[in-house]
Amino acid sequence: MDWTWWATTIFIVDLIIRVAAVIVIPRNRLPTAGMAWLLAVFFLPEIGLPLFLLIGNPHLPKARRQLQSRINTAIREISEGIDFGTTRPDPPAWFSSLVELNRNLGALPLTGDNAAALYPDYLESIAAMTAAVREAQQYVHVEFYILQADATTNDFFEALAEAAQRGVKVRVLLDHWANRSKPFYRATLARLDEIGASWHLMLPVQPFKGKYTRPDLRNHRKLLVVDGLVAFTGSQNLTDDTYNLPANLRRGLHWVDLMARIEGPVVSSVNAIFLGDWLAESGEFLPDYDDVVSTTTGPGDLDCQIVPSGPGFDFENNMKLFVGLMYAAEERIIIVSPYFIPNEALLLAITTACQRGLRVELFVCEEGDQAVVWHAQRSYYEALLRAGVVIWLYRKPFILHTKSMSIDDEVAIIGTSNMDMRSFGLNLELTMLVRGVDFVERLREVEEQYRDASRQLTLDEWLKQPLRSTVLD
Repeated sequence: MDWTWWATTIFIVDLIIRVAAVIVIPRNRLPTAGMAWLLAVFFLPEIGLPLFLLIGNPHLPKARRQLQSRINTAIREISEGIDFGTTRPDPPAWFSSLVELNRNLGALPLTGDNAAALYPDYLESIAAMTAAVREAQQYVHVEFYILQADATTNDFFEALAEAAQRGVKVRVLLDHWANRSKPFYRATLARLDEIGASWHLMLPVQPFKGKYTRPDLRNHRKLLVVDGLVAFTGSQNLTDDTYNLPANLRRGLHWVDLMARIEGPVVSSVNAIFLGDWLAESGEFLPDYDDVVSTTTGPGDLDCQIVPSGPGFDFENNMKLFVGLMYAAEERIIIVSPYFIPNEALLLAITTACQRGLRVELFVCEEGDQAVVWHAQRSYYEALLRAGVVIWLYRKPFILHTKSMSIDDEVAIIGTSNMDMRSFGLNLELTMLVRGVDFVERLREVEEQYRDASRQLTLDEWLKQPLRSTVLD
């Protein structure tokens, strides 16, 4: 009798869980993600259900999302009716509509009169950021996914110390989970204290301190703002190009990145992202928040728009921007992405571009630093090659870490976002949309450098790979 009672109870509980899963899981979720979670819960409930309860909600905690919403609203209200420089004349109709899409999803205003310089050399970009800090008079805002005080970044930290001694306010944000297991983590925090910097960990996973964020939700942004006059953003973390990791040193891996130094009204937009993240982590509403309305005319003529994205937003802002650009392109698309795992919408946009007669090039790495991601990425190569995408493999032992895309001859993006599901839904990212022939020409020069350091992957070569490689991918 006892066994019958237990069997009946287990059957009823199991039935309730399955019915509830069908109702709850697919709501407000991508069909592919909903199906994956349903399969996990139905076939492996003892694993699938706990995992869903732990990481099934791809959003920041409710309080953090509400705060992000208030920040977005405040920036929009402050910036309404403000003239952010003079934008370039005669934009394509699709460009204006894409800018409006970005604004509706939480992006900053389009600004004109901006200048941008690209730094494809790892050490030169750190030197440029260091030089900018040495010119600081009021404040320095530093926000990096990975930040390490090591031999390569020592001069940068010295510049921060000198700035602090001059009375410059130094504020620093670094991602907790990404740094906690890295070499020099505790030494870096001690160095920041020694400097006198104000610093906070982003999205801390510290349940015993009353601070908990899902460890797979991360702030992946990289930016530096000096006095609201100069800003840097791009793909590079502030650390040695090996990340000081024994595995990377053993394999001889070195990272290749691209940073942009920007001046003009768009600097205020970058600063607004920092100030929003600072408010979210510290609870401190900074007095220089009014910098978001700065209308200082810049030294150039580039149109720029900063597009933040991540689990604090209701939509995948970066993914929609990427897809929109691919459908708008008329001649060619060149993509650089170290971790390229497209969702259905992105894959369809890329293959459709090829079918429309466009030249589409994709730069990825010949060797991966993350095995699972690298093999997942490779599983798309055959479909891409058959569609006509030209795939360039950046030669090992270098990891091409740049995140950029150029569209025809006038529009490009550069930032922190990879083209994968993690960057679309789990990471806080920053992407800069740029309109300007000179900028695209300079980016083309960088792309040509990448092409010279790569080899082309052909469909014939790919089809000859061993069966074990295909199975593993």
